[in-house]
Amino acid sequence: MQKIKILFFGDVFGRLGRKTIKKLLPQLKKDYSADLVIANVENLAHGKGVTKATFEEMADSGIDLMTSGNHIWSKKDAYNLLNKKNYQIIRPGNYPQNTPGQAEKILKVGVNSILVINLIGRVFFREDFDCPFRKADEILEKYKKYNLAGIIVDFHAEATSEKVALGHYLNGKVSAVLGTHTHVQTSDEKILSKGTGYISDTGMTGPSDSVIGLDKKTIISNFLSQINKPADMIEEGQAQINGVYLEIDPKTQKTKKIERINQTIKI
Repeated sequence: MQKIKILFFGDVFGRLGRKTIKKLLPQLKKDYSADLVIANVENLAHGKGVTKATFEEMADSGIDLMTSGNHIWSKKDAYNLLNKKNYQIIRPGNYPQNTPGQAEKILKVGVNSILVINLIGRVFFREDFDCPFRKADEILEKYKKYNLAGIIVDFHAEATSEKVALGHYLNGKVSAVLGTHTHVQTSDEKILSKGTGYISDTGMTGPSDSVIGLDKKTIISNFLSQINKPADMIEEGQAQINGVYLEIDPKTQKTKKIERINQTIKI
């Protein structure tokens, strides 16, 4: 195999995000001849967390592995899903020891093995996470004797400085560092000096006529009034699918191509 082709989608938000994946993924897989499909699903069920039903819906739609972030715990199903080793879903690895779930998984592409690692940032988060830099080293040390064709890191973080720093820290150690969490796709996709693909945020898959997924009128009102009213979910209308396409050389683990995906559709 000359290259491994991977589609990675930013935070899939609520029902409209799930509908968008189901509508557009078949053609995207065909267009890119994708070998693997990965998506962040921390906002999968009604904008926060994941349920067994929504997980299975996305698995059936063609997503091979689901990553997550701090909102993954918002639905009680997450604890059971994350603890099942045969379920293709992971959570950030730098949560404290004994947190339910797995931080990484190996996916097979023919004879090749791809390691996917999930990490979370510390800047601007209220939680007290372990160091993502040291956790990355720890996980990579664990797999150093494995014959891996590529290593993908989903870094679920708020601050672009922290994301950029981790990208450079892992440059040459992993195939790609892909940011998630902010729901706003950045235009800084690049291949770093030692062959690591990088983007600060892959964006969001869900309602495009919104404030990062939520009803814009309510969110604007909240800013004006400083009264934090819950926003309605948007379940139809203009939607977007954000992500990246990667090509990885299985002999060197290096990214040979990174391309942003940003499409819209009326649902």
